[in-house]
Amino acid sequence: MGLAELNVIPQATGAAAKTVENHQAPQELILHAAWFCPFAHRVWITLEEKGVPYQYKEVNPYKKEPHFLAINPKGLVPVIEYKGKALSESLILVEFVEEAFPQAPNLLPRDPVERAEARQWIDSINKQFIYPYQRLLQAQGAENQKAALEDVYHFLRNFSESIKGPYFLGEQFSLVDIVIAPWIMRDWVVTQHRGYRRENASPRWKIYADLVQKRESVANTLSLQEHTIGIYDQYLRDEAESEAAKAIREGRAIP
Repeated sequence: MGLAELNVIPQATGAAAKTVENHQAPQELILHAAWFCPFAHRVWITLEEKGVPYQYKEVNPYKKEPHFLAINPKGLVPVIEYKGKALSESLILVEFVEEAFPQAPNLLPRDPVERAEARQWIDSINKQFIYPYQRLLQAQGAENQKAALEDVYHFLRNFSESIKGPYFLGEQFSLVDIVIAPWIMRDWVVTQHRGYRRENASPRWKIYADLVQKRESVANTLSLQEHTIGIYDQYLRDEAESEAAKAIREGRAIP
């Protein structure tokens, strides 16, 4: 099943389309992404925050071009092409951008202990939040959905207790905020279909999520909701064939 069959257009829309348009000129760094992918969204936000010159190239995950498969045989987005090398995995890529382009703003603390603590939270988001969130999205039946929702709330309550404010590490927007931002921007799906409410996680989480949602780099890399629901319908029915969806059904880690 391709994008057309899912009633999904093949390119970014809304604010994200304008950002794509501004990044079509050839650059040393090329971001290969799918506009609707939250993992690719992490890297896109990072590039925007750092002000790094980049060229955006859209990847149709249902019809991958030969060049993309040549540089990334797994066929998964996001991928960064830089100086003749192809790099992948969203968490590796956001740190790569931070390290390869050390100009301000700094997205990780300079202090090594604080930096390690930030990385611990980034790891926790990936391991303890993304999986139950994805499980909530795909869960069938009221009891399964309720259990998954409670797991999501449990993580978000713990996370919220450590928010220094206004962003997770304080005044500076950081990679901790970036790695969770794409799921904040897409939580309307579980709000509409799974009973999720930001305020039910905690009032502090709602304040934080509402703030992250307004961040320019986050909002300007997001497409319109009406062009995204076709993707999520297949997850809500637990019929998606993405690697993430398969991992949830098989009870294994998301690759």
